[in-house]
Amino acid sequence: MSTRGAPRSAAAAFPGGTRLVLDGSVRRTAGGRVLLGGSPLRLLRLKTGGAHLLDRWIRGEPVGTGGSRQGLARQLLTAGLVHPEPPAGVFGPADVTLVTPVRNNATGLARLLAATGELTERIVVDDGSDVPVRRAVLRHERPAGPAAARDAGWQRASTDLVAFLDADVTPEPGWLQEVLPQFADPTVAAVAPRVRSVPADTAVARYEAERSSLDLGPCPAIVRPMSRVSYVPSAALVVRRTALREVGGFDQRLRFGEDVDLVWRCIEAGHTVRYAPNSVVWHQPRPTLRSWLRQRFDYGTSAAPLSTRHPGLLSPAKMSPHSAAAWALLAAGRHRSALAVAAVSAAMLARNLRGRGLPVAGSLRLAGLGHAGAGRLLAEATRRAWWPLALAAAAVSRRARRVVLAALLPCLVEAAGRGHRWLVLRVLDDLAYGAGVWAGCARERTAAPLRPEFTGGGLC
Repeated sequence: MSTRGAPRSAAAAFPGGTRLVLDGSVRRTAGGRVLLGGSPLRLLRLKTGGAHLLDRWIRGEPVGTGGSRQGLARQLLTAGLVHPEPPAGVFGPADVTLVTPVRNNATGLARLLAATGELTERIVVDDGSDVPVRRAVLRHERPAGPAAARDAGWQRASTDLVAFLDADVTPEPGWLQEVLPQFADPTVAAVAPRVRSVPADTAVARYEAERSSLDLGPCPAIVRPMSRVSYVPSAALVVRRTALREVGGFDQRLRFGEDVDLVWRCIEAGHTVRYAPNSVVWHQPRPTLRSWLRQRFDYGTSAAPLSTRHPGLLSPAKMSPHSAAAWALLAAGRHRSALAVAAVSAAMLARNLRGRGLPVAGSLRLAGLGHAGAGRLLAEATRRAWWPLALAAAAVSRRARRVVLAALLPCLVEAAGRGHRWLVLRVLDDLAYGAGVWAGCARERTAAPLRPEFTGGGLC
C-alpha cells in the first residue's frame, strides 16, 4: 500500500483543547453519519457514536485526549473534512526566525522590518542588490535567486520555526497568533497565511485584489496537490526547521515554483501543510502591465520542471473518462450522445454509492458536480495550457471557434459588473501563464503539463 502523502503519524496526538470547524464544502446525510466534501472530494461514513461526537465538536466542544476521540479527529482532519483551531501557547515569537530575501527593494524591506518587531531573530539575505542592503546579514555578490537566498538564511537560524517573508510583503498585526497554534499538531510542517494584494487605483491592482495567484481565498484548507489549495507561496510561509533539514530546503535549480516544490516534498515526506487565512499579510502588486504579464509568464514556466520532479501533478485537466467523453461529444455537436453518457455515468455512480449510505439524490448531485467541474477544468485548460492549439484550430474550424467562445464564458461571468478592462486582464492572465507553460515545456523537453489525465473512477 502506498503511503505517498500520508500523515507522518496518523496516531500523533494534538492538544485535547483543539476545536474543529467543519469544512464549508461538507454535506451530511443519513442522520449525519455520511459526510461528503473536502478537496479532493471524499465520502466518509461514520458510526452513530462518531456522528454524535462530531455534532458536539461542531458546536464547540474540544476534541479531548481519549484515543478514540483523537483517532476520529485525525481521520477527519486528514480527509480535509474539518479544520483545527488549536489552543495557543505551544510556540511564541521567540521560537521564530524571520528570513527575508531582498534584491533592490530597500523600501519594502524597511516596511517589513517595522511590521515584524516582535521577532528578535531576523536574517536578511541581500541577493545581489545593485546597492548593498545595510541591514543584510548575508549578501550574494551576484543574484543567486530566491531559493538560494532563503536556503542561506534558514541555515543560519537557530529557532524551531522559520518564517519566510518576502520584502514586498507586510504582515498585519497579530498575524503569527493565527499561525503558531497550528504547530501544536506534531504532523504539521508548514503553515501559510493568506496573501492579499495591496489596493491601488490601477487596473492591474484592482484585478489583483480579486484574482491574485498568491491569494488562496478566505477558507482554511489542508494543502495537497490537485486540490482546491494545491500549493502555498513562500512569499509568506512558516516552516519547521527540522522539516527543512529533512527535505533539503529549497531546490536552488528552480527559479520559479521553488515554493510549490518545497511544499509538495514536505507532503510527500508525510508531513501536513496547512493554509490559515485568518492570518493575513499584504503583498505589493506588480506596478505595470508589462511586469505583471512577465510574472504570469514566469509562473507558467515552472510547470514543466515541476512536472519532472512530481509526475502526474501538473496535468491541466484531470477528470473521469465519462466526463471527458460527455464534454467531447458536446463539443462535437452530438448533444444527445453527450447527455446519454452523462446520465449513464450518474446511474453507475448512484449504484456504486448506494451501499455506502448516500441517497440517490445525493449521488445524482455528485455526478452533476463532477461533470460541471470537468467542464470548468476543460475551459481553463483551453484558455491556458491549450490556447495555442485552440487558436490554431479556431482559425480553420467554425466548431473550434464555438469551443473557444464557450471556454471564455466563465471569464465573462466573472467580469460582470467589473468592466471591460477587468475582462481583458482576466483573459491575458490565462494567456500569459499558458505561454509560459509552453516555453517551459520546450526548455525541459516535456509535454507533461499539456496532457490531460483520466482518473480510474471514484468520487474525484
